[in-house]
Amino acid sequence: MTPTIAVATANPTLAARVRQEAGALWRLAWPILIGQLATVGLSVVAVMMAGHASAQDLAGVSLGASIWHITTTTVLGVMMAINPIVAHMVGAGDHARIPHAVRQALWKALAVGLVAVALMNLAALVFDHLALEPSVRALAQGFVRITSLGLPAYAGYRVLYGYSASLNQTKPMMVIAVTALLLNGLLSALLVYGLFGLPRLGGLGCAWATTAAMWFNLLAMVWWTRRSPAYRSTWPLSHFEPPHWPTLAAQLRLGLPIGMTYFAETSAFGLIALLVARFGTTEVAAHQIALNFASFSFMLPMSIGVAILTRVGQAMGAGDARAARFRAWVGIGVALAFAIASALCMALLNQQIAAAYTSDRAVAALAAQLLLLAALFQLTDASQVATSCAIRGYKVTRAPMVIHMLAFWGLSLPLGCVLGLAPGWLPFGPAEAMGAHGFWIALVVALTVAAVGLTALLHRVASNHLIRSNHVRPAIAA
Repeated sequence: MTPTIAVATANPTLAARVRQEAGALWRLAWPILIGQLATVGLSVVAVMMAGHASAQDLAGVSLGASIWHITTTTVLGVMMAINPIVAHMVGAGDHARIPHAVRQALWKALAVGLVAVALMNLAALVFDHLALEPSVRALAQGFVRITSLGLPAYAGYRVLYGYSASLNQTKPMMVIAVTALLLNGLLSALLVYGLFGLPRLGGLGCAWATTAAMWFNLLAMVWWTRRSPAYRSTWPLSHFEPPHWPTLAAQLRLGLPIGMTYFAETSAFGLIALLVARFGTTEVAAHQIALNFASFSFMLPMSIGVAILTRVGQAMGAGDARAARFRAWVGIGVALAFAIASALCMALLNQQIAAAYTSDRAVAALAAQLLLLAALFQLTDASQVATSCAIRGYKVTRAPMVIHMLAFWGLSLPLGCVLGLAPGWLPFGPAEAMGAHGFWIALVVALTVAAVGLTALLHRVASNHLIRSNHVRPAIAA
C-alpha cells in the first residue's frame, strides 16, 4: 500500500485537531522511541558493564565512548538528509523518485562511513596528550579503534532508517534495535567477563559487542525492507546504480549542516570528558554516567522530533504550509510535555540512577549531583531538538547549524572553561575550579540559548512559507 497523508473530512475544533495530530505523531514516534532507546542502550550497556568490571575499565570505556558518540551522532546528522527528501516526495505523491534518492544516499553512506573511520582513529590520538593512567589510555584508544569498524554499517543503516520513517514505517527500527540490544548485552557479558571459557577482555569486550550490533542493524534493515510489502513500490536495491554526483552534492548540501549541528552539540558534551580528565578518574566516570543517562532520556524528544520532521515534510511536499506549521507546534508541545516528566524522574531518582551504573561510592555521589543539573535542561533540550527537526522538515538546515555552533562552541565551552577550570585572569570566574559542575552549568545556559534561537527561527520559517503559499495575506509580512 502506498503511504498517504490523512485528510480530514470534517471541520473539528482546535482541541480536537490538536488531539488528532498528537495521536498521529505518537503513532509514528513510539516505535522510533523504543528503537532509539535500544540504540542508546548499546552505550549504556557498555558503560554499566565496564563500571562493574573496574573503575579503570569504566574510565577507559567512558573516554572512548565520548569519541564514539560524537562521531556516530555526526554521521547520523549527515545521513539525516534522506528524511526530509523522502518525506517531501511522499507528500507530493512522487514515489517513483524515492528509490533513486535512497540509492544515492547509500553511496554517500559508504563514503561518509569510511571518512568517519579515519577521523575517529585520528581522534584517538588525543588520549596520548592527556594525563591518564596507562591502562585507562590503552582501553580508551582500543575502544575507539574497534568501534570505528562499525561506522560504514551505521551510516548505511541510518539511510534505510530515514527512508523507512518517511514512509511512515517505524516498526522495523523498533524490532531491529531491541534485538540488537539483546545481542549486544549477551556478547558484552561473554567478552567483558570471559564467560564460558572466552577470553576476559574487560572494556574492549564492550567495543567488539557494539561493533557487531552496528553491522547486525544494517543487515537486518536490508532484510526487512526487502521482505515487507510496505516497501515494494519504492524498494531501492532492485538494481545497481552508479553514483550520480549532482544528487550526491544536493544531499550533502542538505546533510552536512545537520551533521555539523549535531557535532556542535555532542562535541561540547564529549569534550567536557576530556577537559575534566585532569581532575581524575572519579570526575571522568561521574560525568560519563550523567551524560550517558541524559543521552538516554534525550531519545524521547529526539524520537518525537523525527516524527515531527516526517509530518512537517509530508505536509510541505503536499504544498500545505498551514498544516506544516500546525504539525510543528503541536509536536513541540508534545515534546515539552514528556520533558517535564523526564525532568521530574531524573531529579527524584538521581541517586538510584547513579548507583545502577557503578558500585564506587565516590563516583555515584558525584554523578547524582550532575544528574540534578541534567534535570534542569530537560525542557530546553526537548525544545531545541523538536524545533530543529521541525525546521529540517522545511529543508532548512544551515541556520540551525549556525545557532548550535554559537550556542555550544561560542558560549558553552568558553563559559565551561571559566567555571570548570577557573583561570585566574578572568575576574568574574569562581574562586575555585568547579570541575564537572562548572561545565554542566554552562551546558544548561547553552541549551537555553539554542532553544530560544531555534524557536524564533521556526516561527520565521513557518510564517514565510505561509506568506508564499498565500495562506495568509502578504500584508502580514510588514
